[in-house]
Amino acid sequence: KKKSLNLEPIVYHDLSLSKLSSATSWMNPLFRIGYKRSLEGEDLYNVLPEYRSKTLGETLQRYWDEECLKASKDLKEPSLSKAIIFCHWKFYAALTLITFIEEATKLVQPVLLGYLLHYFETYDPNDYHGLQLAFCYAFGISLCSLLLAVMHHLYFHYQKVGMKIRVALCHMIYKKALCLSNSATGKTTTGQIVNLLSNDVGKFDELTIWLQALWVAPIQVAVVVALLWAEIGPSCLAGILVPIILMPLQTLFGRLFSMFRSRMAVLTDSRIRTMNEVVFGMRIIKMYAWEKPFASLVSRFRGEEINNVMKSSMLQALNLASFFSASKVIIFITFAIYVQLGNTITASSVFVTVSLYSNTATTVNLFFPRAIELLFESYVSIQRIQVRNMNHDKEEKGIVAGCIIPCGRWTALKNNFSSSSTIPTETPVLASFPQSSLLSAILGELPLDKGVLKVKGQLTYACQQPWVFPGTIRSNILFGKELNPAKYEEVLRACALKRDMELLPDGDLTLIGDRGATLSGGQKARVNLARAVYLDADIYLLDDPLSAVDAEVGRHLFEKCICGILKDKPRILVTHQLQYLKAADQILVLKGVCTCPSSIESQSSLRVMFAHVWQNQTNHIQPLKEKSGLQWIWDIFGMIMSWNVCLGQILQLNVFGTSKSFFKTCLHMCLGVIAKHYADVLSGLTAATLIFGLVRAMLFIYVLVKSTETLHKRMFNAILRTPVHFFDVNPIGRVLNRFSKDIGEVDLVLPWTFVDACQIALHMVGVIAVAASVVPWILILVVPLLIIFVFLRRYFLKTSRDIKRLERTTRSPMFSHLSSSLQGLWTIRAFRAEQRFQNVFDAHQDLHSETWYLLLCTTRWFAMRLDLLCAVFVIILTFACMSIRDDLGAGDVGLALSYAISIVGMFQWGVRQSAEVENLMISVERVMEYTELESEAPWETEKRPPLDWPSQGLVTFDGVNFSYSADGPVVLRNMNATFLPREKVGVVGRTGAGKSSLVSALFRLAEPQGKIYVDGILTSELGLHDLRQKMSIIPQDPVLFTDTMRKNLDPFSQHSDEELWNSLQEVQLKSVVEELPTKMETLLAESGSNFSVGQRQLVCLARAILRKNRILIIDEATANVDPRTDKLIQRTIRDKFRDCTVLTIAHRLNTIIDSDRIMVLDAGEIQAYDAPYTLLQDPEGIFYKMVQQTGQQEAEDLLTYENRSHPSNKHSSATNGNLVFHETAM
Repeated sequence: KKKSLNLEPIVYHDLSLSKLSSATSWMNPLFRIGYKRSLEGEDLYNVLPEYRSKTLGETLQRYWDEECLKASKDLKEPSLSKAIIFCHWKFYAALTLITFIEEATKLVQPVLLGYLLHYFETYDPNDYHGLQLAFCYAFGISLCSLLLAVMHHLYFHYQKVGMKIRVALCHMIYKKALCLSNSATGKTTTGQIVNLLSNDVGKFDELTIWLQALWVAPIQVAVVVALLWAEIGPSCLAGILVPIILMPLQTLFGRLFSMFRSRMAVLTDSRIRTMNEVVFGMRIIKMYAWEKPFASLVSRFRGEEINNVMKSSMLQALNLASFFSASKVIIFITFAIYVQLGNTITASSVFVTVSLYSNTATTVNLFFPRAIELLFESYVSIQRIQVRNMNHDKEEKGIVAGCIIPCGRWTALKNNFSSSSTIPTETPVLASFPQSSLLSAILGELPLDKGVLKVKGQLTYACQQPWVFPGTIRSNILFGKELNPAKYEEVLRACALKRDMELLPDGDLTLIGDRGATLSGGQKARVNLARAVYLDADIYLLDDPLSAVDAEVGRHLFEKCICGILKDKPRILVTHQLQYLKAADQILVLKGVCTCPSSIESQSSLRVMFAHVWQNQTNHIQPLKEKSGLQWIWDIFGMIMSWNVCLGQILQLNVFGTSKSFFKTCLHMCLGVIAKHYADVLSGLTAATLIFGLVRAMLFIYVLVKSTETLHKRMFNAILRTPVHFFDVNPIGRVLNRFSKDIGEVDLVLPWTFVDACQIALHMVGVIAVAASVVPWILILVVPLLIIFVFLRRYFLKTSRDIKRLERTTRSPMFSHLSSSLQGLWTIRAFRAEQRFQNVFDAHQDLHSETWYLLLCTTRWFAMRLDLLCAVFVIILTFACMSIRDDLGAGDVGLALSYAISIVGMFQWGVRQSAEVENLMISVERVMEYTELESEAPWETEKRPPLDWPSQGLVTFDGVNFSYSADGPVVLRNMNATFLPREKVGVVGRTGAGKSSLVSALFRLAEPQGKIYVDGILTSELGLHDLRQKMSIIPQDPVLFTDTMRKNLDPFSQHSDEELWNSLQEVQLKSVVEELPTKMETLLAESGSNFSVGQRQLVCLARAILRKNRILIIDEATANVDPRTDKLIQRTIRDKFRDCTVLTIAHRLNTIIDSDRIMVLDAGEIQAYDAPYTLLQDPEGIFYKMVQQTGQQEAEDLLTYENRSHPSNKHSSATNGNLVFHETAM
């Protein structure tokens, strides 16, 4: 149970120290828990109401709507930037007061230091008035240190503003995704939207922190010039020219950074889109043995992306190097001119100047360029988000015309001729078969060219490709409705799900995973239908729900569900199963794009037509392994070593980071004596600082970016080689999160943070060394402070690491929910469930906000305590100098105090950066976890089959048992069967009987137990590619990829244009492809969504024709096509694969009735295996009963056909045969 904690009263409401001291005290119980054990989700606090996704999203949406309205009146494009500014400017502007006080304090402290050093310069032991003033200055310096230690952390409120903007934009992006029109969906991929949510919106978390530097830097430069003019006169102008020159240069860098970021965003979109398709279609990729082409494709995108990452990171390195080097150059130039003008250098003038320049350098050379970079980055992100947000919504108006369906009647849609008409969009979109297009128009998913279509009543829809979302079977059926036990049971019985519920381990509470991985195709189809039936709608649109089930289940669904439980409702059924048309009230025959409404009794022409057609028809993730941050740091150093870069050389370069303290010390000591004598030496040291700073930063960045490239390559290769079961149990969002957010942080954030942490750590060593050289006994104080720091860091990291891991984990469900929603967009909108899915997304966002807010708070908790430790160090050192004032000179005091003051803020930032490096190692850890995934058998082995293998097509299963995982149920049991060369074998069985598992065993998608021989060669001894490349498949769920038609047919470029066109001609798709804008080079939409399901299956058939393999598997090839196209496919198979051994896995019995033998499977076991004529002679046999369940007329046709064809000897043994596995849905 989560703790309900009202955080608001204890979050910085005023500037009182008592309130600030309690600002993070509420975190103490959480830290105590985190120190004792690992934190879990139940330990988190509930998100505050004002940070909830729904609240923030609706607020920003209101401002965006107002901006759109105003822009439309002014006839210009709306600006999302303006909407964001108007939404948050008041609160953000109020925070500038805090920044003003902090920056004023930073400028006052060097002035007080100058007065204190002046006392030491004119030290008189008898000057008690001067001593009192000196103690006042010391007290003022101490008070400023304390004030800075507290005030600095009020920028936590800036982080909250960034979080609000990010959450609100995510809400709007998802809301827009639910409203995308059909044409907009064709132009927007899942990968692009995932990239927006993972990388683009994250820029606002940083932008709001650094944005203040844009106005602070110019004002601070002006004030510092005024103070230095009073201190050292016009010499300050020479030094101040350096940051003034750097500012436009850094603005130029910002523009270049923006350009590289824009290119990188496009490439990242392409990479994530490809990864989305790879993960979604991994089963197909493995069966086609297409891992290498996709590895090359991703490698190409990644290579171009890394080039832009390298360029942008090098710009960051230049900015970082300029920050650490500019202050040395400024001080050198200033005092060189100061001495040349005849002035005498004093300790007070030197150290006041150094301190003021240091403050200016931090703001101008670090904060200002970072703000410029983030401003341009955020501008690019806003433009990308706005482009997505401006895509057209789907039309809500009028739907279809020309047909009135009275209550209680149902209409069958029959396609007599396939259609190739196009829908006018910028992206080529082929019309699916007209029935699905008609349903799409009724749903409002397709715009109308002309005419008016009216729908009265609530619609519900069962899609052609069954869609299920991650959750339980019950939640998929109820779909947000309340459970009515009686109605629910009735729906389960009507949809033939009762037996399945009894067989599943947890019944209807079984989790079905992403994409319904644990269910068979038929089970998903029935769950999909049950969802539509359970909704008490007025009109039911059923898009071919009978195609994925066997004849028995199909008849049950038709009689008990469509004509049973729904008998009093208007139903529009798309079907290719003509035996059911006689029960229709009216039939719509679609020819091309024309409709012919009729009743089957009234038009004799229709009876003639259908008689002709009937005559033709009878022919879990394992938990992450815990590793400490140091271990992961060593891992990343191992990566660096892999690039042959000596770690010792890098550390040598980093010594120059420490030497900045050395250079500064030398500079001050030399200036304190006679600066003229050391001009040449100081010039050389300054130049060396600048050069080595640049080399160090750029070398570090280069090595780290190359390491991230290696990490991505290893992770992707591991993903390609892991068994397909991994993708069944891991949601797609979890995998994409590794390739988007985690790789994004390793690419862009880790190198910068790592270099920064190293630099500051070495600087701190120099500060302590200088302080100890002045006041040696200060080391007595440093030791306990160091012990406290080490303990505090360990105490912090135990909790911070857990929260960071939870933050990563809670982000993945957002991506999974987005991906699942986009797949079922039509169903969600048909059920009017957009708001419910929006609420689920908001709940995922709120859960992520809980961890993100706690991450910000824990960081503040740690940083404030570190700054207070540094303030204590400054206070003790200041008064220690006062206590031994007799033994110290002004130069010693100035050197020690100027360094000590500089560590306030820098120390906590450096420690936080080191902690952030360790936290970012969680991303490395998550990536490394995927580099160590279980690997399937090797792609190639030493034993290679002959080039002409298989030459006969003899396949033998010898005692085969098969399961998809080591701890999974056995789906094939003790299978012993032989498929002879050139034999045509049909395999039938109820949904879930193990038909598709037979294909999986042959392809070794999981390693079967027992032996499978092909032409006498044991398949388990072969490499997977050697085996799979010799077999072709038309899968149950045909998959096309976002590439050209040419690459979809021939990814290896092994065939000529003539061969490609001939293959398309064979499957009647040549004319369709010729109508595309660039024909074979046309880029297909995501998952081939601009083709119908049937057309996608024909493309897969064309692939099989091209491969000319001895083994062909066609899995549910005719599931979504009409009988005419089915006949076309059968004729093509008989013509092109006449010498093949054919194994047909079918639901349509008329498809396999002419087979040489038929195998009947049930519960993974062979129930019957013989010639169809022999099986039909046994009235008690399982196959005979299946034939009778198809209906009286079709059963008679099947029996008549088999009796007529039996005398001919259809099987002839051949020594040179091919093997074809063919599975259909009906």
